[in-house]
Amino acid sequence: MGEFKVHRVRFFDYMPSAIRAMAFNRRSDRLAVVRTDGALEIFNFADNYFQEKLIPGQDGRAVEAVCWVGQRLFSAGLNGEITEYDLENLRPKYTMEAYGGPIWTISGNSQGTLLAVGCEDGTVKMFEILEDRIQFQRNLDRQKGRIISLSWHPSGTVIAAGMIDMIRIFDADTGHATHRLLVERGGGASKSREVVVWSVTFLSDHTIVSGDSAGKVQMWDGLTGTLVRSHLVTKWDVLALAVSQDESSLIAGTSEGTVIQFQFISSTVGQQDKEWVRTRTFKNHSHDVRALAHTETAVVSGGMDTQLVVRPLLDKVEKNTQESALRKIAFPHRSLVCCAKKAGLLLFQFPDHLELWRLGESEGHGKPGDILPVKRKPEKLIQLKRKGEDHIRCSALSPCGGWLAYATVSSVRLYRLQFNNNNISITKVSKLPKILHSAHQLCFSSDSSKLFASSSHSSVIVVALSQSECKYLHTLKPKTGSRQPVHLLLCSEDGKWLATANTGCEIHVYNLHKLKLHCTVPVYNSCPTAIAIHPTSSNLVTAHADQQIFEFSLVQKEYTEWSRNLQKQGLHPLWVERDTPVTHITFNPKNPSHIILHDMFMFCILDQSLPLPEAKTLFYNQMTLKSLPESERIKHNHAFKICKNFQHLMCVSLLEDHSLVVVERPLLEIMSQLPAAVRQKKFAT
Repeated sequence: MGEFKVHRVRFFDYMPSAIRAMAFNRRSDRLAVVRTDGALEIFNFADNYFQEKLIPGQDGRAVEAVCWVGQRLFSAGLNGEITEYDLENLRPKYTMEAYGGPIWTISGNSQGTLLAVGCEDGTVKMFEILEDRIQFQRNLDRQKGRIISLSWHPSGTVIAAGMIDMIRIFDADTGHATHRLLVERGGGASKSREVVVWSVTFLSDHTIVSGDSAGKVQMWDGLTGTLVRSHLVTKWDVLALAVSQDESSLIAGTSEGTVIQFQFISSTVGQQDKEWVRTRTFKNHSHDVRALAHTETAVVSGGMDTQLVVRPLLDKVEKNTQESALRKIAFPHRSLVCCAKKAGLLLFQFPDHLELWRLGESEGHGKPGDILPVKRKPEKLIQLKRKGEDHIRCSALSPCGGWLAYATVSSVRLYRLQFNNNNISITKVSKLPKILHSAHQLCFSSDSSKLFASSSHSSVIVVALSQSECKYLHTLKPKTGSRQPVHLLLCSEDGKWLATANTGCEIHVYNLHKLKLHCTVPVYNSCPTAIAIHPTSSNLVTAHADQQIFEFSLVQKEYTEWSRNLQKQGLHPLWVERDTPVTHITFNPKNPSHIILHDMFMFCILDQSLPLPEAKTLFYNQMTLKSLPESERIKHNHAFKICKNFQHLMCVSLLEDHSLVVVERPLLEIMSQLPAAVRQKKFAT
């Protein structure tokens, strides 16, 4: 495996935001997740739950609710605005004031023609969905008190609105309220406290299901306005509801961190009449469950503890398979850390600022596992606050440490860094080319003479850097006319190649000497999660969301022999079953056959000179190999050398002095910074 001196970094205080709302698009298998800082994430459930798109938040954009209408995505928030998103350019397309005060909820009808929002002033406002915008149509009858939740009947003729102490049913054609359903307050001391109907769901048989702050899930007859069944499921609030497509299963999320499932079944054997019966309770969260989605095979939940949890329903999937495993998505599926290999610097990206750190130094040498004494402690050199309201989308640090760049939705900023003994000066480059107004990804060439910025339609802007100026050179464009955004951008060590990968699974490679497209890698049906170009062989190595690995020769314009053998034999089941994607690939200059890659829970040295493991081979065999004599070791050796000594990895990179930088962010540290959860009675306390 090789020996490395490791810089173990734990001073990146990354803190994800809580999940506020989510919406699942059954047609495209995409889940939209909105966080409390206004950021929007799109997960592709058909591609191993990969987080394929991210639209950063904005100061003052507190999003409360999100919904899909066909392939279009809308959100609304407490700033009183409705936003539609441009999912190709990863930015808000437009925002529209609803003029009803803060908006608590948004819902589209199943026909895709109308959008309803519930406002603070007691109105339900209807907007007509046009081809490129939305247009105000009418207000439904104004109510006393805010509208907190909405749900359309599948026919699109009636709509239910959850309020304080009641549910209103409106006729969508006339705009008049047809029924008032009074929600009973809790017993005892809580009788004086008003009940908030946090969530409503309107089923096709005209049953209305409500979840409220008194801890009840109630089923109502929407035709007569009468209560059919009431389930007290918690002492605290029921915050969210979601129903399966066939309406046979319903889930409720509570302030205790539990998700409770109800199923529409016969309560006794042999009985024909069906009713809603509480069947399962899942406890996968430590804090409030604020958002839920019910897919065909799983319960998806998120909330204050920041993690997205996918809990497969075992009656819908085959047991003891990859599909039946619980998944917790805690970190973004792309790197927030940039490493300047030559300068020994680290750049950490936060939504509102960047931090530049110099790595520490150690004394002497030791045997594997030893902790070396620190000669110089790590040092924070710069904390750079972003300008404007938009949160930082991407950032880059040049390998020499002399240039720093970051981009938001609306601007790109470039800074010159100069080091003089222990002093550091930072100067903003004031005149940037006008074409460089926004970027999805940024990267510098290995000699720090060029800046590359991916723009709309998978194009890349090339900018030349010099001491005195920053000059536009060229725009590289793919021939395919792709409209998908670039999420991976990489320049080779020798400065000859530039590779881009977009969310349409396309990988384009450009020749930087000729400034034109060199080739397009054959499209594989899973999104690339990490790419790298070998410094000597010019082979492109790609890792994908389904855990497959490919090696493509840029010289021959074909897959290498090693890559063909790997696909022929297949990867080891334990490698394929991993539930976090590879987010970074690099190479070991000391040993050209070594590929270093990592996901959240391990880093791996893939040795191309060794045989590939067969399906029955012991995969995690590092400790076994150590205990065997040299002659026996050869029989058990295989290409995948996996290290799990470091956990919750944000970055693994190799410096020019051949030492490894490992950036960890332990989940326990994130959990310790969360607000207190609701107090729960525990046994023997």
